[in-house]
Amino acid sequence: MAQVFLQIIFGLQFDKKCIFMVVKSLGLKAFLVLPWVLGGVGEVQKTSLATVVQPSSNYEATVKNKPPLISMNSGTTYYVSGSGNDNNNGRSASSAFRTIQKAANLTQPGDTVLIMNGEYRNSHSGHVVHITRSGNANAWITYKAHPGHSPKIKHNAWHGIEIDRGASYIEINGLEVEGNNANITLDYARSQRNNGGNPLTNGNCITADGRKNGRSRHIRILNNKVHNCGGGGINIIQSDYITIDGNEAYNNAWYSVYANSGISMWQNWNSDSNTQGYKMIVTNNKTYNNRQNIQWIATGTITDGNGIIIDDSRNTQNGSTLGRYRGRTLVANNITYRNGGSGIHTYESDQVDIINNTAVLNNQSPELSGGQIFAADSSDVKVLNNILYAFPGKRMNGNSRSTNITYDHNIYANNGNIVVRGANDIVADPQFVNLSNNDFQLKANSPAIDKGSTWSMLKTDFAGKPRPSGTKYDIGAYEYQHSSTPTNPTTPNNPTPGCPSN
Repeated sequence: MAQVFLQIIFGLQFDKKCIFMVVKSLGLKAFLVLPWVLGGVGEVQKTSLATVVQPSSNYEATVKNKPPLISMNSGTTYYVSGSGNDNNNGRSASSAFRTIQKAANLTQPGDTVLIMNGEYRNSHSGHVVHITRSGNANAWITYKAHPGHSPKIKHNAWHGIEIDRGASYIEINGLEVEGNNANITLDYARSQRNNGGNPLTNGNCITADGRKNGRSRHIRILNNKVHNCGGGGINIIQSDYITIDGNEAYNNAWYSVYANSGISMWQNWNSDSNTQGYKMIVTNNKTYNNRQNIQWIATGTITDGNGIIIDDSRNTQNGSTLGRYRGRTLVANNITYRNGGSGIHTYESDQVDIINNTAVLNNQSPELSGGQIFAADSSDVKVLNNILYAFPGKRMNGNSRSTNITYDHNIYANNGNIVVRGANDIVADPQFVNLSNNDFQLKANSPAIDKGSTWSMLKTDFAGKPRPSGTKYDIGAYEYQHSSTPTNPTTPNNPTPGCPSN
């Protein structure tokens, strides 16, 4: 395993890489500017499903057909418009600011920034929006699209949106962030392969960076579209209580020298001693075509371009003194396909539950074959109820140098190399509605239907439909919706809520 390369840019170290309100209706090796390396697949270990114990916490996440979570905000509402003026007072749609930053500089706990139609660009190489002011537990600061509007943040800077200096209790909701890929050619990016200080090729979409004068906690990144950033899509660095839900991350990581990915969490930070329930949540996201085309500057190799990666929660890299992360991470109901690296990947991380995801034809990069979903140098990782559809001959999964890793109730398809196989795993065609059009819903004859283990916190699927619909949970991100859903679906092997059935 290559060591993480320490890059100094403009005097700053660019190292490698909430639970929030209960929704009662619901019953990355490198990012920013320093990467992580994919672990290879080595020793095989199989753990009995009987050892699985599901955390006793409430699972909370927005879904696409439900309204966003409502923070207990009672502060000022600021308006921003593409036709606004920063000399306005920003207190109404007719007197909107022109820049989001103008509003960000004024926010107090409980405030909301409503962003109207328009294109918002950077005026320098740092960012379009720099968030440094915090809300509190009862009064989040929310940045969101005005109802019915589709604002776009378009940049060629280091970040479209950057959260740092300990800014916490922040929600980013319903925005589009587009990077600079359209203005970069592969030849130009290759000419910059030794230039770690070029934001044109290395810029990121949304970043929360806990290394910069204080660590962030309680951040919600919801329902955003992040794409065409040469660096990472959504990057979380040394932070805690993070929810990334309902986002679409695509065409990222193409040109950076820092081996980025679509959604990345690196070196999670213990802001408290809580070890119960989920503190880091990655749910209901779609990640695709994130791919590393330029070799990582530290090794000269292709290592990443993953859909989703949880990296170095043990805090072993770059001299970190944060210690092993003790919270639990949930990665559920995600669709990840045609990425250059893995679909979902843990590296040097523990206490991660990877549940009911669909990972299809990842490992597009010819150099990479780590698996559609796999753990490397990790422990206490549950991989349950997932569909893994691999290229023929490439690995489905893996347990490289890991302990206490459970694979079960998964479907493996397309003649890939199954490194680990649980007692209830299935080798079969999952019968997608339309694979060629990336429609991974299940046909009525799918072997995934009613074959999953019960994970009681998942009350809906990727589309926001009820889970379970039949007598048991389905496998994959989509739950096949039966014409008549039982009022009280039976789970005979799961009499205790919170424990998966066989």
